[in-house]
Amino acid sequence: MEVLKINGVEKQFPAGIPQTLTGLLEQMDVNQATVVAEIDGKIIERQNFLQTHLSSGQSIELVRFVGGG
Repeated sequence: MEVLKINGVEKQFPAGIPQTLTGLLEQMDVNQATVVAEIDGKIIERQNFLQTHLSSGQSIELVRFVGGG
């Protein structure tokens, strides 16, 4: 079973984890324009989301920006 730790919670992917960070965000229905991503302690630049390949066991932190006043 492939597993990613997302914001401190282990998430299992029985059919296999998404290949890229962009794929993960699409699967989670997260707009990549509104999120900052960190994988294993390293911040990933938004323009590199599509080229950032994922591996089972990685720890991913996603921080969303929320507008408001």
